[in-house]
Amino acid sequence: MQVILLEKIANVGDLGEVVKVRDGYARNFLIPQGKARRATPENLKAIEAQRAELEKQAATKLEGAQGLAAKLEGAVLKIAQKAGVDGRLFGSVTNVDIVGALKAQQMAVEKAMVRMPSGPLKQIGDHPVTIVLHTDVSAHIVVQVVPEAGS
Repeated sequence: MQVILLEKIANVGDLGEVVKVRDGYARNFLIPQGKARRATPENLKAIEAQRAELEKQAATKLEGAQGLAAKLEGAVLKIAQKAGVDGRLFGSVTNVDIVGALKAQQMAVEKAMVRMPSGPLKQIGDHPVTIVLHTDVSAHIVVQVVPEAGS
C-alpha cells in the first residue's frame, strides 16, 4: 500500500515521503496512530498545504526529545528488587519497572521507548539501558538493581 508519512519513521522514511509499506502495517499501525495517510491525489495536495505546519510540529517534538535526552543521559536509576543470596532476582526488572522509576522522577517515558539489549534484568548489578525518545534521539542510562532490604 502506498502511504504518505506524516512524521519521520525509522527504517521507513521521512516526513512527507510517499512510501510503499505492507497493507497490514499501514492499516493496523501507521494510519490509526496518525503517522501516515493513504497516498491519494487529494491527500497529496492536503499534505503539501500542511507541510510547513507538520515540519514545525516535528521540530517541536524533536526539541522536546533532545531536552529530555539531556536530562536522562548518563543518569543512574536505582531499582530495589527481592533477590537471593547468589544475586539472582526473584522475578525480573522490565521496561515497565524502569518507566515507573522514571515517572517517579518526573520524566515522561513510554515503555516502548525503553530498549533492553539483553532482555529483562535478572541479576543484581549495573545494567546499561537505552531510551529511544525520537527516531533521531536516544539517551543511555544505567539501571542499578539492588537487593531489597530484608531479602
